[in-house]
Amino acid sequence: MLKPEIDSLVPHVPFDRRTFLKAALGTGFAAAVLPVSAQTIHTDAEGLDAGEVGFESNGTLIPAYRAQPRGKTHLPVIVVVHEAFGVHEHIADVCRRFAKLGYLAVAPDLFVREGDASAYPTIQQIDQNILSKVPDAQAMSDLDATVAWAGQHGGDPKRLGINGFCWGGRIAWLYAEHNPRMRAAVSWYGRVAGQHTQTMPENPLDLAGELQVPVLGLYGRQDQGIPQDTLAQMKQAIAQGPQGGRGSEFVVYDDAGHAFFADYRPSYRKADAEDAWRRTLAWFSGHGVA
Repeated sequence: MLKPEIDSLVPHVPFDRRTFLKAALGTGFAAAVLPVSAQTIHTDAEGLDAGEVGFESNGTLIPAYRAQPRGKTHLPVIVVVHEAFGVHEHIADVCRRFAKLGYLAVAPDLFVREGDASAYPTIQQIDQNILSKVPDAQAMSDLDATVAWAGQHGGDPKRLGINGFCWGGRIAWLYAEHNPRMRAAVSWYGRVAGQHTQTMPENPLDLAGELQVPVLGLYGRQDQGIPQDTLAQMKQAIAQGPQGGRGSEFVVYDDAGHAFFADYRPSYRKADAEDAWRRTLAWFSGHGVA
């Protein structure tokens, strides 16, 4: 994938074909999830400033989708971390949902160096060509750059939260362990344990003793990819950490599987998704991200 020249960087740049040779971020759905469900939610951008922006992280121009109330500043910030499918329409919609409630929501493309996840027709190909190649340390650095950008463009860095789905749910755990200045985090079906690799040397469970940020973990009991015993281990490890388990919480929906919030997929469970969304908003509000 062609990348823009870093020399053309400015602090806040809406993207166009001259600066980023790729379909607009946050438009359309990833090939691996087509056809999308008829129940797919669409949130309009009325009253919002919404669209692509860009900022630098370690010499690379990171594209991001952001949405925020038009004309307002000093806004609470939610960093939205995408799933395996990248920053496609669903992630942009989630940003707009947060923005409608008064947040500056920004979703950086954490795959920009590895390629375009939305172009691959199967999750197996995304895993092989994208996910396995993204270093955790690189993701943490890109999220640091995201937070810095938000603080310079209408966001209040003292009211900072992170919300991640699936692959991004694991990243949300890691960033909560990485950045103790955050107020709160929400991980939707984010894996906490698993294989150690060169790009993923540590999992959230390995770093649980460092966690100082309250995390809400939202999971489905029928999720075959996240064994319940790993969540039990995570709870125990958090309890032995500096906060003594205070502040973090796990909610497990008995009949839900993986991706139960993904309204564009057959895995969507409306009642559980709506309950989890209410809990998410209450979590951020209750921890000062509002």
